[in-house]
Amino acid sequence: MTFRRWFLVGAALVLLALGAAAQSVPGTVLEAFPLDLKTPTGLAWDGEALWVADLQSATLNAVDPETGKVLRQVDAPGYLPLGLTWDGARLWVVDGADKTAYAWNPDTGITERALPLDTDTPEGIGWDGKDLWTLDARAGLLVRLDESDGTTFRSLPCPTSGGPRKGQEIGLAFDGKSLFVSDRVTDTIYRVDPATGAVLDDFPSPGPYPAGLAWDGEALWNVDFETRTLYRLSTGRTVPYVRRNPRSERVVYTDAYRNLGPGTLTRVVIVMAIPQDLPNQALKRPPVFTPAPADFPVDRWGQRCARWVFENVGPGEEVGARMEVEADLYQVRWFVDPERVGRLEEIPREIREAYTQNNSKLVLDHPVIQQAVKEALQGETNPYWMAWKINRYIQQKMHYELLGGWNVAPTVLSRGSGSCSEYTFVMLALCHAAGLPARYAGSVVVRGDDASRDDVFHRWVEVFLPNYGWFPVDPSGGDSPVPAESAAMFGGLENRFLITTLGAGDSELLGWDYNSAASWQARGRVKVLQRKDGLWSPAGKKVEPRSVGVAGGLTCEPGR
Repeated sequence: MTFRRWFLVGAALVLLALGAAAQSVPGTVLEAFPLDLKTPTGLAWDGEALWVADLQSATLNAVDPETGKVLRQVDAPGYLPLGLTWDGARLWVVDGADKTAYAWNPDTGITERALPLDTDTPEGIGWDGKDLWTLDARAGLLVRLDESDGTTFRSLPCPTSGGPRKGQEIGLAFDGKSLFVSDRVTDTIYRVDPATGAVLDDFPSPGPYPAGLAWDGEALWNVDFETRTLYRLSTGRTVPYVRRNPRSERVVYTDAYRNLGPGTLTRVVIVMAIPQDLPNQALKRPPVFTPAPADFPVDRWGQRCARWVFENVGPGEEVGARMEVEADLYQVRWFVDPERVGRLEEIPREIREAYTQNNSKLVLDHPVIQQAVKEALQGETNPYWMAWKINRYIQQKMHYELLGGWNVAPTVLSRGSGSCSEYTFVMLALCHAAGLPARYAGSVVVRGDDASRDDVFHRWVEVFLPNYGWFPVDPSGGDSPVPAESAAMFGGLENRFLITTLGAGDSELLGWDYNSAASWQARGRVKVLQRKDGLWSPAGKKVEPRSVGVAGGLTCEPGR
């Protein structure tokens, strides 16, 4: 079976495994109720009713989840109620003025505990079934503490902490597995693994100021401070990914060669990868090639290419190939439940054997690679967490630096710096050495404005997760101290990439190049100038690239 057919089969298996008949997207609004409260902040669920803290009136309000009506209103234990949570018997109320968590019994109306918090700006509070969690907005920390005396068990960074402040987390809830954290600046709700602090996924909040969060056993509730609305949200991950923020783009990709002489280029071969429909992109029409290619060979990874062969290119002459593509590009977010990811042994044998191979840039048997795999994984066997730990290990050991040229994975890892391609080589090497199938995706990139030029390009990794399929991981693009920024590149793509190339290196057509590759032969001394770029414009607006010449003869070779 070809790799192209394996790709299609894998996509079908994903939909079957995740229940395509009952698809839902995290963040889907299931119900919404306006609230008769001026300044709603904290939110909790006691098994029967929702409790909403109101800042202006300093009250706690029991709300009917069927209608949104306030059933009961009582004074809060303090004068600045912010966060709420339910521990099975009592409401815990975070007071911002006192920096204290109060345990209040709704049956008796008695405040049973006052727990001082060793935090500067406490906002949210949550209960994980055993311990309390608090959210320090200014410090950017999620803090797990002992509710008996406030002892801190551990601290984790908030999703938007760690760099220039871009967000402010204020809401907190626990669904039995993960923490949900709302951010009022980024207008996003993040799902966080409480063991590692990893941001598992995220989705836009339904309103402009997401405050309190609560889990009712089936869905997530969010109260919005600005719209004074209660939202009940789906958190189900029954689709592998969701597309957002479409943009229509036209790119003209050119690979051209000018012979400055004085000799003759007897032969120039240009091979260009042909893009296809993928989760992040939908081609509006088949690519248009200028001049017509000699043939359309397919490499060992199933990558279809266009190939041109030029002969007898004299001094001062230029030859080149051009591909014009129109596509809708999307921001894509994958939704993966680590507990539903299958075992490595469940991956089809053909994929495991093909995408864990050793090859020229990886050097899997090198001691540096072997030791790095052990240090990164520490015995981990879940493919999702294997990928996450390898990605984090690389980001801890490396920093981005464009040095020119490509080194093999052990050299790059030992040096501690590299380009996007070199980050990719290292991650491929560690994944392959660990038995986790991985390949790379190569792309042309929109650089800022819709009309722009790219001559740098970008490459990242895709790992194969059983029950889900190919999953994008960008170790260089996600190399950030901010958890949310790192997570955006772990299972996420922006809407500025046209992926042209999927492979795992040592291609008989492209080698380790992506987008395009070329070779030439000459008679006599020659100097050759290359121009390789992609010119972007919004679809419907044409930006004409410099014309490419055709010199000598254009011949056709049989496809390899």
